[in-house]
Amino acid sequence: MSDYFGKDVFKLGFGLMRLPKLADGKSIDVEQVKTMVDMFMKAGGTYFDTAFVYDNGGSEEAIKQALIDRYPRTSYTLATKVNAWLNCKDEAAAKQQFYTSLERTGAGYFDYYLIHAIQPQNYKVYDDYHLWDYVRDLKAKGFVKYWGFSFHADPALLEELLTIHPDVDFIQLQINYADWENPGVASRQCYEIARRHNKSIVVMEPVKGGALAKPIPEIEKIFKEADPNASCASWAIRYVASMDGILTVLSGMSNIEQMEDNLSYMRNFKHLSPAEQEVI
Repeated sequence: MSDYFGKDVFKLGFGLMRLPKLADGKSIDVEQVKTMVDMFMKAGGTYFDTAFVYDNGGSEEAIKQALIDRYPRTSYTLATKVNAWLNCKDEAAAKQQFYTSLERTGAGYFDYYLIHAIQPQNYKVYDDYHLWDYVRDLKAKGFVKYWGFSFHADPALLEELLTIHPDVDFIQLQINYADWENPGVASRQCYEIARRHNKSIVVMEPVKGGALAKPIPEIEKIFKEADPNASCASWAIRYVASMDGILTVLSGMSNIEQMEDNLSYMRNFKHLSPAEQEVI
C-alpha cells in the first residue's frame, strides 16, 4: 500500500453510504446510481466504498446492479466492511457477514475489507470474536487483497491498535479541516500516527457529513472571495486530498449534482497552493 505514497493517482472515492432514494424515501434509486457510476468511471475513478450495514444491505445490492453487473471486475476496486457490534448476535454471525457481502455484491473478492467503525465502547468485540485473525485469513486465502479498519476513537487507541496489528494495510480516518484540531476527533493526531506507522489512509467525512459544503456565512464568504467559482465542498476535499499518504478521499455523493461538482475539480486534481492553504 505504501506504493501509493507520493503518486499522482485519482484521489476521489465514491462513498456508498448516502445513495439517492426514490420518491418513497426508502428504496435506492438504482438508475440514478448507474448514471453516477458511469460518470465516476469515465472520469477515471475506481474506488467504491460500501459496508455490510449500509442501508441494511441495500447499498451492497445497489452497487451490484450499478457497477459489478456492468463493468469488468478489474476496472474498479471495491471496499466493504464487517460490523460486529450493530445488530450482530455472535461470532458466527459476524464472520458470516463476509460471505453475505460476497453474495449481495457478486464481486467474487474484495479489494479492500475493513473492520468497521472502531470506537472505545465497541472495539473489544472484534477481539472477542477473533475478527482480526479472521480477516487476516481471508487475505491469506485470496478473498481480500488489502485489509484495514475504520476508526472513530482517540489517538491513544489508534497507536495501541497499530502496535498490536502492524500488518494492517491501511486505515480509514475521519479527516477534515474543521476536525483537524478538534479534540473530540483529533484528525491531526490520528493522521500523524498513521503516517508514523507508514499506513495508507482512506479519508472519510472530508466534508463532515455535508456540513462543510454549506458552512456558516462568514466562512462561505472567505472561500467565495478567494475563488468565486469554487464550491465550499471543493475546498474541503482538496484540503485532505493534498496531504501525503492518502490512498483516496471518500465522498458520500447522493445525487448527480454532487458527483458533477466533485469531478469538476478532482478529474484534474491540483494540490492546494500555499495561498489556498492560508485561506483554510
